[in-house]
Amino acid sequence: MEFLKTYVLRRNACTAVCFWRSKVVQKPSVRRISTTSPRSTIMPAWVIDKYGKNEVLRFTQNMMIPIIHYPNEVIVKVHAASVNPIDVNMRSGYGATALNMKRDPLHMKIKGEEFPLTLGRDVSGVVMECGLDVKYFKPGDEVWAAVPPWKQGTLSEFVVVSGNEVSHKPKSLTHTQAASLPYVALTAWSAINKVGGLNDKNCAGKRVLILGASGGVGTFAIQVMKAWDAHVTAVCSQDASGLVRKLGADDVIDYKSGSVEEQLKSLKPFDFILDNVGGSTETWAPDFLKKWSGATYVTLVTPFLLNMDRLGIADGMLQSGFTIGSKALKHFWKGVHYRWAFFMASGPYLDDIAELVDAGKIRPVIEQTFPFSKVPEAFLKVERGHARGKTVINVV
Repeated sequence: MEFLKTYVLRRNACTAVCFWRSKVVQKPSVRRISTTSPRSTIMPAWVIDKYGKNEVLRFTQNMMIPIIHYPNEVIVKVHAASVNPIDVNMRSGYGATALNMKRDPLHMKIKGEEFPLTLGRDVSGVVMECGLDVKYFKPGDEVWAAVPPWKQGTLSEFVVVSGNEVSHKPKSLTHTQAASLPYVALTAWSAINKVGGLNDKNCAGKRVLILGASGGVGTFAIQVMKAWDAHVTAVCSQDASGLVRKLGADDVIDYKSGSVEEQLKSLKPFDFILDNVGGSTETWAPDFLKKWSGATYVTLVTPFLLNMDRLGIADGMLQSGFTIGSKALKHFWKGVHYRWAFFMASGPYLDDIAELVDAGKIRPVIEQTFPFSKVPEAFLKVERGHARGKTVINVV
């Protein structure tokens, strides 16, 4: 393939310069991308140079091609990516305090050293190069992954991911379809399986309520819960009811047709609630759980990163710990469990998800696809909210 030949030529030039610099400059502990002539080491990407509104997005053809720093890393040629709400929030500076702590500490001594920053969490593409410790992948493999928020993102020609974050792409999906799933799938998987404790062996017959069911996380959650034989009640607007019913929802509550609380009172209590909405919902939603039966409420809308942005690392973590502790204790005395959940990058979890996809139990839900040249338009679409699935970017 032509792009593979081009990549090899670029990498050879980049590697030669890296070797020369390591011998001559003698700075053994500093990990920076090397530089050489523009033709051999640069790539196109969408980046931001500061936090702000959509106008901070900038297209460049001069972003340095990433190189492998650790033996467990792989370089992926990006065929497709997607835009998630987390990308829109990060563009505006959300979570910067905590995320910069996870970035290279040598770079983070000076405020703003994370720039230029590439956004985008999802990737579906082809492995170009593997570190020495990577055993399960080889150049040419089609893979998918969700890149953690503290790493450079996927709205670029190439991206580096850890071997334990990447998985073989489901054979039944195109790159465009595959790029719609990893971040939302792993977020839902973390909430349902790792925090909520539900799986294919204990979920049959469980009553599940999903708040915010028509977005990326919600549409995946409906499908995985139905794959595990749960009874699913989905809360969304009336114009999304057809979509969520097609995905398997047994009952649909239209939040625009009246009080959700009043509508839920006519239904039996639930064993598990997944909250993608937050705000006032958590003041009443846990009341619809079965009491003293191990029922669990899990919210994906937490103040964790906001607390650190507002209060700093130490005080923010302290405030978050106090908040989750006090809420968990309050709900425990009411006979239910209260939990927070977060995205968790994991290649092995994506392996499990790929099996469900190839078995026909999970299908991607894509609302709109944009070319790489229209990334700002894709951000604006996601920023408007009311998603009906995912917004995907075709990079190749």
